[in-house]
Amino acid sequence: MSEPSPDLTSGPVPGRRERRERTGWSRADLHGHGHAHGPAAPATRRVRLTLAAFLVPALLFTLAGLVALWPASADVPDRIPVAAEGSSVLRATVTGPIDAETGEVPARLDAGSRAGGEDVGGDAITVSAPPEYVAYGFDEGDRLRVLYIAEAVGAGASPYVFMDFERGLPIGILAVAYAVVVLAVARWRGLAALAGLAGAFVVITWFTLPALLTGQDALGVALVTSSLVMFVVLYVAHGFTARTSTALLGTLAGLALTAVLGWWGSGAANITGLTSEESLWIPQYAPALDIQGVVLCGIVLAGMGVLNDVTITQASAVWELRAVAPLATRRELFARAMRIGRDHIASTVYTIAFAYVGAALPLLMAVYLSDQSLATSLTSGEIAEEVVRTLVGSIGLVLAIPITTAIAALTVPGTASVGSVPVGRVEVPAA
Repeated sequence: MSEPSPDLTSGPVPGRRERRERTGWSRADLHGHGHAHGPAAPATRRVRLTLAAFLVPALLFTLAGLVALWPASADVPDRIPVAAEGSSVLRATVTGPIDAETGEVPARLDAGSRAGGEDVGGDAITVSAPPEYVAYGFDEGDRLRVLYIAEAVGAGASPYVFMDFERGLPIGILAVAYAVVVLAVARWRGLAALAGLAGAFVVITWFTLPALLTGQDALGVALVTSSLVMFVVLYVAHGFTARTSTALLGTLAGLALTAVLGWWGSGAANITGLTSEESLWIPQYAPALDIQGVVLCGIVLAGMGVLNDVTITQASAVWELRAVAPLATRRELFARAMRIGRDHIASTVYTIAFAYVGAALPLLMAVYLSDQSLATSLTSGEIAEEVVRTLVGSIGLVLAIPITTAIAALTVPGTASVGSVPVGRVEVPAA
């Protein structure tokens, strides 16, 4: 009588335990159904010292650059007045339909408004609007910013001229909604991220813009700004951990590569920065400003946000892989995390490209209507500037992913070391 065949649906399958012990991977690990392993072990003292050996000098150089490049208040150009002497900017509300023939909009000034030294709050006025806004149209209740001109040109001309729509309320609502959504989903981590974002804007407002306007070295300003912002944003949002330090180190490496590529690309492609209306009149008020340097600084700063995203993702991926596979080698961790990184690269390429298309849609339509080849259009003026910016930022982003992944694989806590077990495709037998 033959012996019954073994029941393969229950009990351990021969070889499975040995394979898990050798690699640290199981079927549950690969498919995300394994039991939680708890938080990753804290980084060793050696790892912390190694990270500090790179990050502390980077921070010191950043602070030294901040001091060296800090603009003297006396050198910062004076603010440009919005209205000429005798004129004033007022707020008003549209009270009726526009006269399409004359371009005059009936409106009522806000309470407390003063024009020509007199209290005009609540007065009914007519606002002169340019033809393009007449075609756009005005609705009753629209909030306007109007310019009062003491000596209106032309007989019977209104002294009130349309400047812009008042958008404070809808933008404020969107900002509050954004903050509420971030806090509702990310909670304390979201609050920390918003605080880091506020800190970044403080750095840009108080250092970056004045430094550029006073003619400080644009590449130095870009590196100091991006480095300082990343130190603030990452540690405030993600905490002082080895995982965050790993992502920060990868981000700084990506920023350095972006700066070098941007410096070469803007020079080799003769990116002058003289492609917008602002670039033509700003030097009149800030003679020390280097417009080409502003473009270079913009290239570096544009890469900060996306770099931060991918480096944090890659560092977290390595830590989570270690949590489910504590015995996997560092080489295996790197290989598997790079699978995630490649997917991230593919999606980010689309993100960067379509973000540019959305922001530059009117410019792209002008290119479409121009009677010249696509190659000529892409290498001309403002389009070329954006192409260089996008390509340089994308290259820095792509290179930052393997750099960050390698740093994370080398620093993540674990018992396995590189080369301690065979490396190869992990095969899990079918149940």
